Amino acid sequence: MAFPTTSQSLVSRALPTETATRYAMYAFLVIAGSMLIAVAGQIKVPLWPNPTPVTLQTLAIFTIAAAYGRNLAVATLIAYLAEGAAGLPVFTNGGGVANLVGPTFGYLVGFVVAAGITGWAADRGWSRSPVKLWTANMAGTLVVLVLGALWMGILFGSEKMIAWGVGPFIITDIIKATLAAALVPALWSLFRRK
Repeated sequence: MAFPTTSQSLVSRALPTETATRYAMYAFLVIAGSMLIAVAGQIKVPLWPNPTPVTLQTLAIFTIAAAYGRNLAVATLIAYLAEGAAGLPVFTNGGGVANLVGPTFGYLVGFVVAAGITGWAADRGWSRSPVKLWTANMAGTLVVLVLGALWMGILFGSEKMIAWGVGPFIITDIIKATLAAALVPALWSLFRRK
């Protein structure tokens, strides 16, 4: 996957221009970002009997995507999914293919799409504006909730799609999208002072 130098993301502006160093930094950022998402997934509030807890993952994903830009953010999410599929305990419920395609599968796929949406917005300079970034984050939130609900419907029946797949997450996801939309523009303002 090529990482564009025309990106207006925070990371693309902060990294050195020398190619070898830049690609080494990309690799480091993918690993660091996937670890941050894994840690955020362990900060959870169970919603019994719902098999999917509330976590801080979308906050981490939106922040990473807004800072990294689309390609680097999507690469980070793909690395995260690959780590989990390989058996590393990075998912909320552990690791392995069974946990990859378990109750959270729809949300995991949605995470990749959401990272692409927010990262695309960052590539166009939206990460400097809290309102524009919030709009992108909310579009990503919608995708995550829809895909998560659809997967819940497949696993547990259509009556659980809204009750388990969307309802418990609406307020917290709006809060997390809003926090990420405030955080990255604040980082831009610090970057501009240097």
